[in-house]
Amino acid sequence: MPTFADLGVPGELCARLARRNIAEPFPIQALTLPDALAGRDICGRAPTGSGKTLAFGLPIAARVGRAEPRRPRALVLVPTRELAAQVAGEIQLLLPKGSGAVTAIYGGTSYGPQRRALAKGASVVVACPGRLEDLLDQGDLALDDVDLVVLDEADRMADMGFLPAVRRILDRTGSKRQTLLFSATLDSDVDDLVRRYQRKPVRHEAVAHEGSLGDVEHRFMQTRSTAHRVELVAQLVRVHERALVFCRTRRGTERLVKQLKASHVTSAAIHGDRTQGQRERALAAFAAGRVSALVATDVAARGIHVDDVACVIHFDLPADPKDYIHRSGRTGRAGATGTVVALVTAEQRGAVKALQRSLGLPRELHTPDIVVARDTEPAATTMVADRRPAPPRNAGGPRRSAAGHKARRRRLQPAAATSATDRGRGRRGKRPARRRSSA
Repeated sequence: MPTFADLGVPGELCARLARRNIAEPFPIQALTLPDALAGRDICGRAPTGSGKTLAFGLPIAARVGRAEPRRPRALVLVPTRELAAQVAGEIQLLLPKGSGAVTAIYGGTSYGPQRRALAKGASVVVACPGRLEDLLDQGDLALDDVDLVVLDEADRMADMGFLPAVRRILDRTGSKRQTLLFSATLDSDVDDLVRRYQRKPVRHEAVAHEGSLGDVEHRFMQTRSTAHRVELVAQLVRVHERALVFCRTRRGTERLVKQLKASHVTSAAIHGDRTQGQRERALAAFAAGRVSALVATDVAARGIHVDDVACVIHFDLPADPKDYIHRSGRTGRAGATGTVVALVTAEQRGAVKALQRSLGLPRELHTPDIVVARDTEPAATTMVADRRPAPPRNAGGPRRSAAGHKARRRRLQPAAATSATDRGRGRRGKRPARRRSSA
């Protein structure tokens, strides 16, 4: 494995990495750094969590110069607020003191601090397209001096409808800029960006095929009801100690947080209706271990970087295989192992088989059994996932279903009168037969 120095990274940057105990480059870094440092356009494909931020952050740190007020020298476009903040923080760590500031630009916060940071002369701007275009239109910055542009998570920006804004922004940068494009998946929309805005890009892939899912175990678990799904989530969080849970809707996210609280599991929510401050506090609490579960909508699928997330749970299945990939990419990052659990209802089995087939996963469903030690505190409960299918209903002796047990209890219990009209009558409204006297 080559070292960062072997790849052409300047000595002062190598020393800065060494002080952070970053010694060996990841595959995407080893593939792209020589070309990126040489000034070539790059089209890089690699799964989420594979080290793409350093793959473009090091070339930025190696060549970015001091900026004039409102005229940045490097621009990074990202799809989400959380990703903007995290990328900006990572690049700031790579820059020596006094070499120029890094500013994150995104919506959901006041314009004032962002305008002031640009006016001071930010060398690197990491931005979401919508807020950046607002500031451009209001004259708060110009992109004429930008000579290095990065498009991070380009396919996610396409999925979120940002490509028109991305094109307008790129049209306002200098024609001689270097453009680095990174994404976990590539499709026709992203290929259009490559054709229109890159010059003879060098293509690099750090995955064997599109949709690589990393070194993680994927388990699809059958569920019986909403209450069963909530209990499974609670047990999985207890087993793995920390988990990221994805829901389909904002309302469902808030509801699950309340349900987990009732099950004595600490959790926090991230979704589009939360303010940026609330989202940042929830992410910080999860990263620090103050809450065990972070419950999120897909807004967080590309924007969360937290080390050592042991488990990702799909409480609601995603609508698209790409969403499954990017949600699942929150665990098993940077060579670590992880677990991904998808909760499947009876009516979703057909869709799950299609999803498994498209991603090359084994087409199997697991039957979870929740084992509860009734004489202990809730935290002492455990979950055992049985990989074997349930035996036939009559195999190995009499086996009653839940419905059968309920019916049996009804037969053993006397019927209770339900209203004044029914007093003295049977369940069907008929008067009971008169009891004969023993006399």
